[in-house]
Amino acid sequence: MKKKTVVLGITGGIAAVKIPELITLLRKDGINVIPIMTESAGRIINPKEIEKITNSYVYTNLFTKDFDTKKILDTRHVDHITIADSADFVVVVPATANILAKLAHGIADDFLTTTLLAVTCPILLCPSMNVHMWSNSIVQDNVSRLKHYGYILLEPVSGMLACGYEGSGRLPEIKTIYSEIKTLLGKSTALAGKTVLVTTGGTVEKIDEVRTLTNRSSGKMGVAIAEACFLQGAMVILLRAKHSVVPRYAMEERVFETADELASLLHKFTPKADICFHVAAVSDFTVQKKPGKISSDTSIKLTLLPRQKLYREIKKTNPAIVLITFKAEWKKSYKQMIKTAQETLMREPIDGVVVNDVGKPDRGFEGDMNEVIVVKRDKIQKILSLKSKRELAREIVELTIL
Repeated sequence: MKKKTVVLGITGGIAAVKIPELITLLRKDGINVIPIMTESAGRIINPKEIEKITNSYVYTNLFTKDFDTKKILDTRHVDHITIADSADFVVVVPATANILAKLAHGIADDFLTTTLLAVTCPILLCPSMNVHMWSNSIVQDNVSRLKHYGYILLEPVSGMLACGYEGSGRLPEIKTIYSEIKTLLGKSTALAGKTVLVTTGGTVEKIDEVRTLTNRSSGKMGVAIAEACFLQGAMVILLRAKHSVVPRYAMEERVFETADELASLLHKFTPKADICFHVAAVSDFTVQKKPGKISSDTSIKLTLLPRQKLYREIKKTNPAIVLITFKAEWKKSYKQMIKTAQETLMREPIDGVVVNDVGKPDRGFEGDMNEVIVVKRDKIQKILSLKSKRELAREIVELTIL
C-alpha cells in the first residue's frame, strides 16, 4: 500500500516548538512528511532539527542561491508544484494570524503560500495566537472566508498562552491534531453520490416580541452526525439552529430559529435528499404569543399547545428517503428505551430511532459525551456505550445507513 504524504507547513508562532512531537507521531504511523517552513518559523525552531526527524529537506525559499530559470524550463520541474501534486493532505501548524490573512486573500509570496494555493487535497489549519488577536474581528472575518473556501480549521482552545495571557488562542494538544489528520486521511467514499440532510440544535418559541421558550440542545450531536457523513463522502446539507455549534468542515448550511422556520427548510430540502438524520430538538409545544412586551410587574399564564411532529411530513414529501430520528428520554432503563423506540417505529413513518437518556449529568444535552441505543425497523438494535459524540456519530452512521 502506497505511503500517505502529509505536507507540513510550519509558521512563526511560538507553538512551533511542539512540531517535533507531531512529526514523530506521523512518522511512527508510516506517513511521509514533507516540511515547509516560513522564514520566521526558522527563528523559533531550527530547520536542521526538522530535517533530522522528517528525513526530508526543509523547503523555505522560493528562490534558492542556485536558482536556475533555464534548468526549470528544461526539466519542467518546479518544487512547490511537485510537492503540491504529491500531497495527500496538508496541515499548517501553528497557523498564525498572518498566514490566515494571506490565504484568505490569495496572497502567495513565499514557498508555503504558493504551495497551499496549488494543492487540491484537503488543507487543515491549526491557528495559535494571543487571545485578543484570535478574537479580533479582522481575524474572525478571515477565518469565515477560509471556511467558505473549504479550508478545515481546528480552532484554538482556552488555556495559558506563551505571552502570559489566559484564554482562547492556545494550540490544541498535538495528539488532538494528529487524530484529526488521521481522521481526514481516512476519509471514505462509502456515501459518495448520496445527499444527506441533517437537522440539529434547539428551536425557540416566541412568548412575546422579546422573550422565548427553548431547550438545552447545543447541536453537538447533529453536527457530529453531519461531519461523520461528510467523512464518508456524502454531500451534506446541515439545517442548524442559530445558536448551535458550527461544523468543522465545509458543507451547505441553513440556519433556523423557530420550528416553523425548520419546517419550511425541511419542505425545501427533503426532496433533494437520499437520507435524513432528524437530530434537532424541536419544541413539542407552540405558545399563544402575546403582542408587544409583557410587563414583568405581574404574573402571567402561558398556554402551550401541542405541536405536530415535523418528521411526520418528511416521508410525505419524499417517500424514498431513509429517515433516522432521535428521541430523548428522562431517566429510563435500556429496556424501557428500546420499547419506546420499537413502539415509535411501529406507528411512525421512520426507518430508525436513536434514543438516549438525557436525565444523566455526564451525557446528552450540552455535553461532549453521549450514550445511545439504535433501533431499526429491520429489528437491529444496539446499545452504543458512553463515548464522545464524534466517535458515537461514526458508529451511528455505520449502523443506520452503511
